[in-house]
Amino acid sequence: MVSATCNAPTVKAPSDAEVLFNGSDTSKWITPQNNTTGPVTWKVENGYMEVIPGKGGVRTKESFGDIQLHLEFATPTKVEGTSQGRGNSGVRFMDRYEIQVLDSYDNRTYADGMAAAIYGDTPPMVNVARKPGEWQTYDIVFEAPKFNGTMVVAPAYVTVFWNGVLVQHRRPIMGSTSATTTVHQYTPHDPELPLTLQDHAHPVRYRNVWIRRLTGYDQPEGK
Repeated sequence: MVSATCNAPTVKAPSDAEVLFNGSDTSKWITPQNNTTGPVTWKVENGYMEVIPGKGGVRTKESFGDIQLHLEFATPTKVEGTSQGRGNSGVRFMDRYEIQVLDSYDNRTYADGMAAAIYGDTPPMVNVARKPGEWQTYDIVFEAPKFNGTMVVAPAYVTVFWNGVLVQHRRPIMGSTSATTTVHQYTPHDPELPLTLQDHAHPVRYRNVWIRRLTGYDQPEGK
């Protein structure tokens, strides 16, 4: 079993990555609660930062477009609640497009609300959740949507590896993510915006967060 207090990262950041959280330094994040910004209010100890419910999510100071993101998360060891009320958080690209974080180990919920789902949109191909309290990994390639004025030229795409298993294969995102019963649609926005880790009232932990900008690399024909 992987201990939630273990400091050793499972994947080392490559040389062209920007480390957003190294286990102690939160200087690249802010807490944008109530339309104000300020220092991160989450707990930081033992190489991880932990959501303090009610304190708000954390957002990067920098903005990003097309990226590869690596992070590791652990839901609470003590199981409390069911469905969406258990180990809930989220990774929000551009503060609009969410990949769900949830304790999905032996936890029934709606399919597009489980861990690694494009929230309210597309379930993962398979559930590879580890037990509560064990560290898990997301490796995500996010391609930002492209706009020409108010027109969507290309949707956002996301590829997700969860604990090393491909669970979203360059899936298009149908618009800003939200609850299943809400219509998803695009609103034009800047080509680069911050990344957010969500406070959803559960003490989820994060560590070893790094990011690679994918702009400037050769793209396949037709991209």
